[in-house]
Amino acid sequence: MDRLELKKVSMEADDESSVDDRFTPIDSEKASQFLDEDDAESQKFLTNGIMKKKKYDEEEYHPGHTSFGMSVFNLSNAIMGSGILGLSFAMANTGIILFVILLLGVAILSLYSVHLLLVTAKEGGSLIYEKLGERAFGWPGKMAAFGSITLQNIGAMSSYLFIVKYELPEVIRAFRGLEEDSGEWYLNGNYAVVLVSIGIILPLSLLKNLGYLGYTSGFSLSCMVFFLGVLIYKKTILPCPLPFFYQHESNMSMNGSDALGLYALQNASALASISAANGPQLDPHAPVHSAVQFTPHPEDMCTPKYFVFNSQTVYTVPILAFAFVCHPEVLPIYSELKDRSRRKMQRVSNLSILAMLVMYLLSALFGYLTFYDHVEAELLHTFTKVYKFDTMLLLVRLAVLTAVTLTVPIVLFPIRSSVITLCFAGKEFSWIRHFLIAAAILAFNNLLVIFVPTIRDIFGFIGSSAATMLIFILPAAFYLRLVKSLPFRSPQKISATIFLVVGIFFMIGSLSLIILDWIHNPPGSKGAH
Repeated sequence: MDRLELKKVSMEADDESSVDDRFTPIDSEKASQFLDEDDAESQKFLTNGIMKKKKYDEEEYHPGHTSFGMSVFNLSNAIMGSGILGLSFAMANTGIILFVILLLGVAILSLYSVHLLLVTAKEGGSLIYEKLGERAFGWPGKMAAFGSITLQNIGAMSSYLFIVKYELPEVIRAFRGLEEDSGEWYLNGNYAVVLVSIGIILPLSLLKNLGYLGYTSGFSLSCMVFFLGVLIYKKTILPCPLPFFYQHESNMSMNGSDALGLYALQNASALASISAANGPQLDPHAPVHSAVQFTPHPEDMCTPKYFVFNSQTVYTVPILAFAFVCHPEVLPIYSELKDRSRRKMQRVSNLSILAMLVMYLLSALFGYLTFYDHVEAELLHTFTKVYKFDTMLLLVRLAVLTAVTLTVPIVLFPIRSSVITLCFAGKEFSWIRHFLIAAAILAFNNLLVIFVPTIRDIFGFIGSSAATMLIFILPAAFYLRLVKSLPFRSPQKISATIFLVVGIFFMIGSLSLIILDWIHNPPGSKGAH
């Protein structure tokens, strides 16, 4: 190997050493002094990487240009999604303590999963999820990674576009001071989502690198911080119980299965029929006339519950898993990280997941403590029962709209990367192909959002299948198959095996329970959730 080749390998080796250290040849017998005792996965590369070319593919050799802070913004934005609006509802169906336990558990498991994925990327010699699958299990592994990433990210993109579809017309109507939909075309959610997709999302999706989206990610996160601040403020000024608490409980029985579909009702036919049946029972001492007679008690309405088990509890863990899935974006962000190393990317992941854990917990807690059992599957929609035209809430809606709109391009990147890896591997970059794939993905998601009335059950299925595959099954399976530097009976491999088994049982169990819920409460029926 001549000096030029040695220089190239030293510059591009993705190890734990500094850039300056890469120019110094390392004797394999002395390499262990540079290792951390708990970083056994790095030993194989550090002792051999300088003497022979690392096994990354040629097309993956490129220096990263994205700073640590921008990488944190991008990954945090990829984690944070529309699910934050439904976490208060999830807490109402699990109780505070059980929800906190589940939230912490999913966050810790997600962090461990990212660790497995980063180690596997180094040992497997690729920063592309599908190629890791191919090297581990051949074509089936490649297709499993492709299918899971595509299904997960299409579901995430659809959730963001659903919010655009149902929130943007409401914001426009509030700005114009209209009590009801006056029928103008710009108050039609279908037109709104198409215009936002073409005018904002598609141009941002045409950027060549994820690093350029760091600024929009930072702005998107600041919008969600504003949402959290207003949520905490409203909790301090709203009394409990609120007047609409005294209405019939069926008014609030629409839960996760109609998550965003509630917006399609616009407080019209469903609520009108309920009001006609029950009347506006605002007197706390007056009985509510319905099939089930009960007298509401204010102290019960404003008492938090700590452990709750009902038919909706089964959806909580898939929703939380869906909320913490960032694995399709981990490797693209890793590949563009400046002075990248596995340890540095792990710090990016730790900080991002911790930040989102705090935001998720606070938003769920204060949303639940504002409306208790009467919180709906979409938190902002619950506020419409208290405020018709409120400037602060209008700004919150606008902030949430901005945040989810700016998140869509980040979620689109891994889907396009998967398509290119599957269909155009080895070909040079083409702007035409780059544009057409992004346009096709956006068009498909627009069609889903326009023609599918409700997506809660789809989210339950995706959270139990694709999210479970990306968090549990694939990282653990790839790790066990590709990491050769550790014996199978090592603590690391035993932990990964347990992780894999837990993921398989979780996927089978949660899918079975969700299917049973569908059988007993078919989507669209009165008993559907």
